[in-house]
Amino acid sequence: NVLLPKSGDIVLDMCASPGSKTTQMAAMMENKGLLIANDISGMRMKPLGLNLQRSGIANIVVTLMRGQQFKKRKIVFDKVLVDAPCSGTGTIRRSPDTLRIWNPGMIKRLSRTQKSLIESGFSVLKKGGIMVYSTCSSEPEENEEVIDHLLRKFPEASLEKIDLEIKKSKPIINFEKKTYSSEIKNCLRIWPQDNNTEGFFVAKLKKKLTNGT
Repeated sequence: NVLLPKSGDIVLDMCASPGSKTTQMAAMMENKGLLIANDISGMRMKPLGLNLQRSGIANIVVTLMRGQQFKKRKIVFDKVLVDAPCSGTGTIRRSPDTLRIWNPGMIKRLSRTQKSLIESGFSVLKKGGIMVYSTCSSEPEENEEVIDHLLRKFPEASLEKIDLEIKKSKPIINFEKKTYSSEIKNCLRIWPQDNNTEGFFVAKLKKKLTNGT
């Protein structure tokens, strides 16, 4: 309901496994166009492949590679989804083990990976195209900081407002002596207590056709 791929689009799902978002996008595309579903490891390909087969998807190509490698390819996409690997701190309610493995070093490592993935995704987005970045983390370093990094590196990137009829909280603009771009206010941040769900973060980015639009 944010990326909104349509019939005939060329779409990249950079971190696709286990495939719930992939199959939903394929349904919205009505099996027309091209959907590339990528992930990084053979083990992650197993649930992805099973879910795609069960859904009878015919417009899909499955790739096994690091998401960062897409920026070296010549193909460009109408829509890109980067549902990035993250710490999962928004899922603590159902996965208490997340607390046991949490540490600041892990968050910083993940943030570096997320920044490289979102850069790669934006690099292969066509002018006028839309990219969605999302995590199930509550950490600003994995969310607002990643978006701020992209906005600073790519002047042609702009944040689109997300209109969803759910309860949401204000994004974090200041964190650990850092002040993020004022555009960050257009991101969607959901704390677990907002809707009695898991925590989630979503940003909708557009590659401008020109410097102004």
